[in-house]
Amino acid sequence: MPVSVGGVVEGTVTGITNFGAFIQLPEGKSGLVHISEISHDYVEKVADYLKKDQKVKVKVLSISNDGKISLSIRQAKPKTNKPVEIEWTKQDDLQKGMTFEDKLNQFLKDSNEKMDQLKTRDNSRRSMRPRKQDL
Repeated sequence: MPVSVGGVVEGTVTGITNFGAFIQLPEGKSGLVHISEISHDYVEKVADYLKKDQKVKVKVLSISNDGKISLSIRQAKPKTNKPVEIEWTKQDDLQKGMTFEDKLNQFLKDSNEKMDQLKTRDNSRRSMRPRKQDL
C-alpha cells in the first residue's frame, strides 16, 4: 500500500526517543510519531506505550518536501467515549441493612470528611504563597 497523506498503514517501531518513535513503513520509508500523537491519554514516557519491533497502525499526517513523514497512532484509531462501568451491586450490598437515617448520617460523615480535606489542602496552599507585605 503506497504511503500518502491521510492514509492509514501498518508499520513497525524501529526506534524510541524521548520525543516520539520512528516507524518503518511500507516501501522502505520511515516516519516519526511525535509523543503527542501516540495516545489520546497523556504520554509521559514513550516506552510505556511502545516497544521496539512492535507492529502499529499509523495515519500519515504530512510528508514534507525533503521527505520527512509525520505520523499519528492516535488518529489512526478512533477515540472511544464509553462511559466508565460502575458496579452498583457492591454499594447496594453495603447499604442493604441500613435505614434511611443511617444512609443520611453516612453521607453527611463522608461529606464532612471531604470538606475537611479540601480546607486543609487550601490552607496549606495559602501558607505557601507570599503575603503582600512580604513582597
